[in-house]
Amino acid sequence: MAGADAGVDLRQSRLLTDLTSLKTRLVETAHAQGFDIVGITRPDATPLAGVRLQQFLAEGAHGDMAWMEATAERRASPQALWPQVRSVIMLGLNYGPDHDPLEILKARERGAISVYAKGEDYHEVIKPRLKDIARWLIAEAGGDVKVFVDTAAVMEKPLAAAAGLGWQGKHTNMVSRQFGSWLFLGAIFTTLELPADEPERDSCGTCHACLDICPTAAFPAPYRLDARRCISYLTIEHKGPIPREMRAMIGNRIYGCDDCLAVCPWNKFAQEGRNAKLAAREVARAPKLEELARLDDAAFRKMFAKTAVKRTGRDRFIRNVLIAIGNSGDAALAPAAERLLSDASPLARGAAVWALTRLDPARAAAVAPQYAGEPDPAVAEEWALTPNA
Repeated sequence: MAGADAGVDLRQSRLLTDLTSLKTRLVETAHAQGFDIVGITRPDATPLAGVRLQQFLAEGAHGDMAWMEATAERRASPQALWPQVRSVIMLGLNYGPDHDPLEILKARERGAISVYAKGEDYHEVIKPRLKDIARWLIAEAGGDVKVFVDTAAVMEKPLAAAAGLGWQGKHTNMVSRQFGSWLFLGAIFTTLELPADEPERDSCGTCHACLDICPTAAFPAPYRLDARRCISYLTIEHKGPIPREMRAMIGNRIYGCDDCLAVCPWNKFAQEGRNAKLAAREVARAPKLEELARLDDAAFRKMFAKTAVKRTGRDRFIRNVLIAIGNSGDAALAPAAERLLSDASPLARGAAVWALTRLDPARAAAVAPQYAGEPDPAVAEEWALTPNA
């Protein structure tokens, strides 16, 4: 029996050596594909993620993101999504900016686009690389795989924390010792049993800079987000008119918000992202609001082709541009708002009424009678709130 036990121990030792070698080569392959950090975790390593998700949904903090409710059961754990998964490979790609992303907020006549959306759509950049790594893994060790980039019912941030890529900061985003708050995440689920990494320790300490800077007080407590007050949600996910009480707080942010990310002290250790495809396009660095307000659907699609911005659609984007115009304090932009009072999109028309009223209330009152027959109730309400309308 002793000899049999020794044989089992030897086989287990060889298997562990083989898996450790495979993991080393996997990390090397991922680095060759441009990923900056790689970690592995077990699919059952985030037992509290589902509980916290249910609390988030129960509070209604997801706003009108109904897809979160619809996928909650599968999202709760990797095994609920794919019962065969045995290991989760989490990969991070640094997209740190080469500039201060908050400087643009001072240029009120220009639109601020979130750093992640200024270059090529990260989904399209990352997914082919994940597939290449997955194919390599199958060729090397067999098994089955699935790859995900923020498009399926996968809770990437808790899994990335469990895999040692970093920790979820008080702003609920991933924070890395090496790359601060600037990491794109991708996941590879596999049926292989790979050696897992240790989770990273939360190192936010007593810092609460990310909570203090939020323009809309979207964090009811550290580590908790109310998406209904988040500018990224309001300008990207929210489909209807932006609530009136939130509009002035948005400033000139026309797609997303970087404030809580940009002030993270851990960013000082991060190098700027070096991936050419993720580099900011010139048209997205500091576009003029007046020029953006002229975009029709075709021009919008052309300008933001292959970027994340395109996925919001022209109408929501123009809504955001008009909110920024209304916040600019620049009366010279009033004509840009007035031109859109008759836009085909009710979203644009309603935002145009608000923007014109902010910049030139007398002009808004003067033209109001021309739009007395407004068919959309939300736009009609905007007109009703115009002084002397």
